[in-house]
Amino acid sequence: MLRTKSVAAAALLALLGTTTACTTDPQTGERRISKTAIGGIGGALGGYLLGDLVGGRRDRTEKLVGAGLGGLAGAGIGAYMDKQERDLRARTAGTDVQVIRQGDNLVLNIPSGITFAYDSSDVQPQFRRTLDQVAGTLSQYNETFVDVYGHTDSTGSDDYNLGLSQRRATAVADYLAGHGVQTARIATRGYGETQPIASNDTDAGRAANRRVEIKLVPITQADVQG
Repeated sequence: MLRTKSVAAAALLALLGTTTACTTDPQTGERRISKTAIGGIGGALGGYLLGDLVGGRRDRTEKLVGAGLGGLAGAGIGAYMDKQERDLRARTAGTDVQVIRQGDNLVLNIPSGITFAYDSSDVQPQFRRTLDQVAGTLSQYNETFVDVYGHTDSTGSDDYNLGLSQRRATAVADYLAGHGVQTARIATRGYGETQPIASNDTDAGRAANRRVEIKLVPITQADVQG
């Protein structure tokens, strides 16, 4: 816990120490943290904290045990995730879906432009075939946690963006669950505009920030055996 707080504090101080982190009100002369900087803080801290599973590993494990799912032995985790990565890359080839390896974890970065219409949380018909391929792979490799994250750009209010990002994450999770992925493995979280991966000052940056991510974390024998 102390290390987490130290990293968070360091990230905050680093961002506040930059000349671009604050803006000055032309009327009052008051200095305040800019919305862009706040997004950067969210991205820096979120990138660190996202190592945890949504809902916490203990609660997620109880659901897995109840569903009768098994776990991977230490020596076999890497090979299992290697094979899953190859299959996901093959099944999403030719799409805009990015498959990213992070140690023994995998992240699928799905631009919302190919998943949802503007300001909508309904999965677009033209993307369902790709999502079918993803769901088929995830159901085959059932010894992984599946976290679905929703993200938006900074256009609109914080509250609205948070709700939209959660609805989109839920829509993708529900689609996966309806196509063979066990619900015990799935959790969702909407981050709104707090996890930008590009600048919200350009159209291209905002498009990159509007996305859904699916994070796959191996389930180990230690997880299911308590």
